[in-house]
This record gives sequence, C-alpha cells and structure tokens, in this order.
Amino acid sequence: MSHLLLTLALLALQACLCRGACVEVDSNTEAVEKKGFKLGCISCKMRGEVPASAFVDWYFQESVDHNFTHVYRYENKEANITDKRFVERLFWNGSKNTNDLQDGSIFILNVTFNDTGRYKCIFSRTLMYPAYEFSTFANKTIDMTVVPELTRGWASILSEVMMYVSLIGLQVWLVIEMIYCYRKISVAGEEALRESAPEYLAIASESKDNCAAVQVAE
Repeated sequence: MSHLLLTLALLALQACLCRGACVEVDSNTEAVEKKGFKLGCISCKMRGEVPASAFVDWYFQESVDHNFTHVYRYENKEANITDKRFVERLFWNGSKNTNDLQDGSIFILNVTFNDTGRYKCIFSRTLMYPAYEFSTFANKTIDMTVVPELTRGWASILSEVMMYVSLIGLQVWLVIEMIYCYRKISVAGEEALRESAPEYLAIASESKDNCAAVQVAE
C-alpha cells in the first residue's frame, strides 16, 4: 500500500511540474474602504513551450447604467493609467520582468465607495511559432463591492472550525496510538521476563550444583 501511495505522489508531482506554475484563481471581490485591494486576473498560457508576448487592459463600469471605461494598460513592462479617478492609485501587481504576461493583476490604493462596480481584465496575447504568429484574447470580469470593514463569511468560519477540529482529532489519535504502543511493548516485555525466568532459575541451579561438586572434590 505504501509503495502505491508513493507512486501516486510521484506521478502527481511530475504532472504538476509538467504543467508549470501558472494556476488560474478567482479574484477576491470584497474591498474595505480606505484600504488597499488586489484585483486578481490570471490567464495561463496553454502552450508553455511557445514563446509569447502579451499586454493587459483594464476597464471599469460604475453601474449597469454606464459603459465600460478604459482605466489602465500594461504593455512592454510599462503602465499607463488612462482614467484620472485612478491616477496614483493603480499599480501593477502581476508578472514581473517579462513580456510573456500570465498574471495581469493590479492593486488599488485607498479604496473608496466610488470604486464599487464591475472590472474587466483583457489579455491580448501573441504566440510566436517558427513560421507564423497567432493572437489570442482572454477576459475576466470581477464584481467588486466596498464595505466599511471586512466581514467574514460563514464558509470561512466553518473552514477554520473544521481545521481546528481536524488538528485536535489528529492529536487525540496520536495520543491513543502512543498509549497502545506503550502497552503493547510493556506486555511483550513482561511475557519475555516470564519466559526467561525458568531458564534463569535452571542456569542458577546448575551453577549451584557445579559449585557444590567442586567443593566436594577439594
């Protein structure tokens, strides 16, 4: 069984290494007033071995009654804020020192209630094959809300409770295993002593008889 688990673990590790480190995760959606907030946007390249370049555009929609407004572009390792509402408040928080962008996240400083709305992130990627180039586009939408203070959802609380219950259960199981092993070793030791006692007495008796015989001979 242990060999099977080890084999599965090695296969899983190999699969992870082959697929690379890029993992697409959803962005958080609840920001706190006057705090910083990361708008996450990840678009993994499907063919990791193919060189590529990409740039990222961000758009903002205040409400359903408004159109999307272009607010930010990151291209050739340079950022450009195109909406004065976000001047000196938007910063790049994605892939560093490369034009092959896969993480297009940005960070907003000093969040206000006016920042509540829908954000759209668009990746424009060019894959560079030996004989030709191929362009792809990917977009993600984030509905961000701003609250006076951070609130914890029931899912977060429940997961934390389950984590502590699991840790306590594991510790109890370890204590039980230690007691069981101690008792098993103790019983085995007592049985070994009982089994060796007659042999010890026989050896002692034989030694006594030998000593008596020696004295008689003298």
